[in-house]
Amino acid sequence: MDPVKGVDLAFWYILGISFILLIGITAVMIYFVIRYRRSRNPVPTSDVRDNLNLEVVWTVIPTIIALTMFWVGWQSYIGLRNVPKDAIEIDVAGQMYSWIFIYQNGKEVENELVVPLGKAVKLNIESWDVIHSFYIPSYRIKVDAVKGMKTYAWFNADREGEYDILCTEYCGVDHSYMLAKLKIVPEQEYLAWLEKEE
Repeated sequence: MDPVKGVDLAFWYILGISFILLIGITAVMIYFVIRYRRSRNPVPTSDVRDNLNLEVVWTVIPTIIALTMFWVGWQSYIGLRNVPKDAIEIDVAGQMYSWIFIYQNGKEVENELVVPLGKAVKLNIESWDVIHSFYIPSYRIKVDAVKGMKTYAWFNADREGEYDILCTEYCGVDHSYMLAKLKIVPEQEYLAWLEKEE
């Protein structure tokens, strides 16, 4: 599953179920307040305590809803972790206060991640000092970068353009300036850029 679609699906599914429950519970509550108000029913006529059918229903339905939310979220998570075999790999290092991108040919660039259009990209992420958090909002990637711990994320570079890269973990006084750009360019332009000496 494409990670962006998976994360979006999980978000919209949980939001949709929550909205339906909000409307449903509110409608039932308003109905009960009007239908069973004290002026119309001064003496209660029924008791729902020890009603096995009701207890089963209000246990089973929320359990099913929670399990479906878990399933959709789990599928999204699996999509974020299963990297295609043909993905190009780029090392990413966080340092106060910039992102360093190291390509397979040894090219090292600060605060500019350039990748080819139409390719899967695996980012091997780590920190060189304090805790950072690598975040590309447009591709739903957010991974903590911790010194001494290597992790990864991946995305499909499916839309040409420029996208923000942020640090979302407070890492010091200039944390808010730890910005970078993701540039997705046609493959020929990428290959020419990769070989160009800075």
